[in-house]
Amino acid sequence: MTSQPILRLRINGQPVETPAPPERILLDLLREDLRLTGTKRGCDLGTCGCCTVLLDGRPTLSCLTLAHLAEGREITTIEGVSTGTALHPVQRAFVDLGATQCGFCTPGFVLTAVALLRERPRPTRDQVVEAIAGNLCRCTGYTKIIEAIEAAARAAPG
Repeated sequence: MTSQPILRLRINGQPVETPAPPERILLDLLREDLRLTGTKRGCDLGTCGCCTVLLDGRPTLSCLTLAHLAEGREITTIEGVSTGTALHPVQRAFVDLGATQCGFCTPGFVLTAVALLRERPRPTRDQVVEAIAGNLCRCTGYTKIIEAIEAAARAAPG
């Protein structure tokens, strides 16, 4: 039996070493191997955004990313967005404004919004819409999601 290569990653600020075959996708590594199930499996084609994680701060589709390409990089999943029991302002806005609906797509939207607000703390509505264009929700017309991201931007200091 051949041993699998060991990947060295930083996930949610913590160093992680885990075996993974070269063909392992990041989504499966996170969900199945590391039990970080907040990252959702949706289409497996890169069209829905449910599997979005932040890779070095940039929204990345984990269903299309080989795990070994994340070696030595920082991965943030939905589990790493909040601080202790305090929700991230984007998460809080989603809850307060009822933008979660069934919740399946929410992690991808939240991570995309977190990245957007880091890059553009006061985005226009058009910039919000453009940023979330790769995330699909089957429950809403996106109005509450957009409003939640705008509310999180207004609530941020500065």
